[in-house]
Amino acid sequence: MSDDDVQQTSSRSQRPASSAFKDFMGSSWAPASGELPGPDPAAAYAEQRRRRVSEAFAGQRVIVPAGPLKTRSNDTDYRFRPHSAFAHLTGLGVDHEPGAVLVLEPIEDAEHEAVLYFKPMAGRDTEEFYASAKHGEFWIGPRPTLAEFQARLGITARDLDEFPAAAGKDAGTVGIRVLRDADPQVDALIDAARSEHGVDAEQTAQQDSTLTQFLSEMRLVKDDYEAGQLRESAAATISGFEDVVRALPEALEHARGERIVEGTFFARARLEGNDLGYDTIAASGNNATVLHWIRNTGAVNPGELLLLDAGVEVDSLYTADITRTVPVSGTFSPVQRRVYEAVLAAADAAFEVVRPGAKFRDIHTAAVRVLAEHLHEWGLLPVSLEEALSPEGQHHRRWMPHGTSHHLGLDVHDCAAAKRELYLDGELQPGMVFTIEPGLYFKNEDLAVPEEYRGIGVRIEDDVLVTQDGCENLSAALPRTPDAVEGWVRGLQP
Repeated sequence: MSDDDVQQTSSRSQRPASSAFKDFMGSSWAPASGELPGPDPAAAYAEQRRRRVSEAFAGQRVIVPAGPLKTRSNDTDYRFRPHSAFAHLTGLGVDHEPGAVLVLEPIEDAEHEAVLYFKPMAGRDTEEFYASAKHGEFWIGPRPTLAEFQARLGITARDLDEFPAAAGKDAGTVGIRVLRDADPQVDALIDAARSEHGVDAEQTAQQDSTLTQFLSEMRLVKDDYEAGQLRESAAATISGFEDVVRALPEALEHARGERIVEGTFFARARLEGNDLGYDTIAASGNNATVLHWIRNTGAVNPGELLLLDAGVEVDSLYTADITRTVPVSGTFSPVQRRVYEAVLAAADAAFEVVRPGAKFRDIHTAAVRVLAEHLHEWGLLPVSLEEALSPEGQHHRRWMPHGTSHHLGLDVHDCAAAKRELYLDGELQPGMVFTIEPGLYFKNEDLAVPEEYRGIGVRIEDDVLVTQDGCENLSAALPRTPDAVEGWVRGLQP
């Protein structure tokens, strides 16, 4: 049992310590089958991704940690989720490899051997089997063995205890690059090894930063496996939205109706996936004008709009990110419909831009121009349309201060460390997946708009895959036009 386990449980532990108890706990267990699984569906794709890293960092040791468990309170941890770069390069999702580390060890001919360092499952004849709340099978269930991981992933698997010596070996002659801030203990280990061999700290910090950037940029274009996982995530998310619409009558009757919405979607995320891709925004009425409203403590009142921004993270850890704004009572008011149609027109304009070779930034430009035109038509802009659209103006952004698109994948805001010229200034390529999500938000306290607009927040968000000749809307099964949304809400309710 680890020292941490002893420290956290000794004051309340009533576990017997006799030899008789230990001997009995270690006996009379059915033998493991010994049958090894076949390769994971992601294994071949992950191998191709590792090859790209190997080519970029020939002759250097590349270290990518999964990350440790994170404490929620006292001796209770959050459910584990590995770092997205680790998941991308191994193909591992779900929650069974805290503390693991992927190492690409340089070998001859500028190639690398991929090694997964992992804490193997303790034998049932050991005290850890029943005594360790962090690692024991009695507490957290069975975990894959080293042999099983090797069979599933096509990666050499070794005991995590071997990692410290292997990671710092020859630090003075072999360049080491580590994905920093994923695991503080790994960072400290590599820093110590570099310091011991007199390696320049400023130079290595830049090298580590380059690795982080590269690992982010290589996710800009998704392979076929990733596209399939994102389709599955979108489908599960759509089911969750349907669940929410069915639950609206219950939400109307509760003082915290937004929590009914949040909980309903969460149930679908856990049923069909690993978890939520991010905290659900379940915002009714004026709360819909708060861009990241995740408290979800408000009531859901008749006549209001409900803005639901949510995504299911599937077991492979790919997530959707979809928003729909629906009339709680089944019908838009005239002003709600007016705002909704403006946002829909902006989204449609953005979709028209999406094709290989277009600039990522042009999606946003197309959407906000349409929004500005509507705001001008309604008499809300304090200046001319041309002045508002100029770099010196941008008055329309008061009511849509966020961007129209972000990349999507293992992270809801994927590829965030990529260089600007490859992200915002980059050209669209087949395989890119991102959101299109314009919105308009008129707060109750906004005296710059007539009273009829106040308290209305509308966002429409879809997930888009760039194809060879245009794009695929991964969330197209959810209604988008106001008439279709009204029919959908009324059709799903009793």
